[in-house]
Amino acid sequence: MVRQDTLSRACMLDHPPVAYLLPVPGPDGIADCEVGWDDLGRDAAWTQERLQAHGLAQGHHAVVSFSGHEGAWFQPVIEALRNLGVVYGSVETMGWDHVRTRVFQRELDLHAILGLSGETLEALSGQSMIGDFFGETPVVMARPDGIAKLRDAGVSAAVISTLGPALAIECPERAGAHVNRAEWTVTERDGRLSVTASAERAVGGREFLLETAGTVRADPCACGSDDPRVMFT
Repeated sequence: MVRQDTLSRACMLDHPPVAYLLPVPGPDGIADCEVGWDDLGRDAAWTQERLQAHGLAQGHHAVVSFSGHEGAWFQPVIEALRNLGVVYGSVETMGWDHVRTRVFQRELDLHAILGLSGETLEALSGQSMIGDFFGETPVVMARPDGIAKLRDAGVSAAVISTLGPALAIECPERAGAHVNRAEWTVTERDGRLSVTASAERAVGGREFLLETAGTVRADPCACGSDDPRVMFT
């Protein structure tokens, strides 16, 4: 009862409009990006649509691999899973936490694992065959530094990646990672990507030049989405 009372009182308190302050690396140094609570809510709604397209639904089990400093990108993923009724656990992206990934995969009959890093896959490949380990998991999403290893092993993995202050998620078509067009404009400059926030976001229409290499596809995707798609290189 004491804990319930404390939580109820906490919900009545005012909180600052900014939920996160992101350091976004770029060619000109670090740029600060404010992320508001309303931003997170809209990001979660979009992410939920992306995950539903992969068939995630109530009662499924999932693991999300992310580090603590990535909350602004992966909190919407967590909220989307909660809204869908997916039971989830979390693991670190660092290679030293690969054992927990193995345990979750073995014990929980996973429907999805989201956010696998190159480090985790490198550590796992020394323990088992990647294709055998993930081949039975319906939804596997990895970061750009790990996607080639999975696909080379015969796993039909999709990309999930931070993109400056934005999040990019590939659909089942495997034709590039979608970025929410209502929140971000993505362009390409000399092989590098640029992300501009919508005026509605806390950061107020600011452009972020990134060090990330890639190309942008603006043609409609076969999945029906008209979000721009990023091809990481």
